[in-house]
Amino acid sequence: MIELEGLTKRYGDKVAVDDLTFAVRPGIVTGFLGPNGAGKSTTMRMMLGLDRPTAGDVRIDGEHYDRLKDPLKYIGALLDAKAMHGGRSAFNHLLFLAQSNGIPKSRVSEVLDTVGLTSVAKKKAKGFSLGMGQRLGIAGALLGDPRILMFDEPVNGLDPEGIHWIRNLMKSLAGQGRTVFVSSHLMSEMALTADHLVVIGQGRLLADTSMADFIQQNSRSYVRIRTPHRERLLDVLHEAGVTVVESGSGALEVDGGEAERIGELAAQHQIVLHELSPQQASLEEAFMQLTAESVEYHAHSDGPSPVAPATPRQPWGDDWKRS
Repeated sequence: MIELEGLTKRYGDKVAVDDLTFAVRPGIVTGFLGPNGAGKSTTMRMMLGLDRPTAGDVRIDGEHYDRLKDPLKYIGALLDAKAMHGGRSAFNHLLFLAQSNGIPKSRVSEVLDTVGLTSVAKKKAKGFSLGMGQRLGIAGALLGDPRILMFDEPVNGLDPEGIHWIRNLMKSLAGQGRTVFVSSHLMSEMALTADHLVVIGQGRLLADTSMADFIQQNSRSYVRIRTPHRERLLDVLHEAGVTVVESGSGALEVDGGEAERIGELAAQHQIVLHELSPQQASLEEAFMQLTAESVEYHAHSDGPSPVAPATPRQPWGDDWKRS
């Protein structure tokens, strides 16, 4: 388990990390999200003792990182895939890490096989592609067979097969009861991998919750309906006390509505439906909604937007009928 309490880091007048308190628990994949400049990398560096906090505390299985004996056996981390001696082979790079941490030499071949680099074990790391470097960095994190693993942008440079592999690897590690903490900008991938989310913005904690609760709390859920009997359905839903809005695409939308209830009402009145689909925002949409005020760098277009503005949704309540 990783525990942070009041973790703070200042660089002069700038507060990079502001009083962070949360725990990363075993048995699940915890995603670490935040806009650029939110303080994610600084937080992860402080977890590993690479930066000293201005205030607060962080413990790895109850101990400070610098008090851990043979730290690679407690926590394995990938923060920078380029952090290796380019003149060493993949095997020798891992052998150096193993020997300096009391890890058997046999473990080097095991992790090379796990990450798919056995065939290039004798090649120098400086000739590796970005994806191969990522795999070697992951091998280094796994080397000590640690109970805790931290990955910063682990899919960077990987091809689709490699992304699928690292996703399954992280889930497998968590399934073994290990603590897995992963930071990524790829929201679609995080949505498929993480069970729990920690979100920060401008160094402050914004959310510490399950994936499902995060999306539900930070997005709009609704039921989309399409029917050739629009006016009849509006009458039925109005009489049932259901508030309907009109989307720009011509569909009807019911905020927070239950698809089953709407379908039953339509069936009772023999109204044909061409679509009845519950809609939930993606992780990316929920993330953008929550962190809108925490983005440090905003891009602006110099000219008019090429996309026409969306048609405003019209609420249809007691006066829904058009004249």
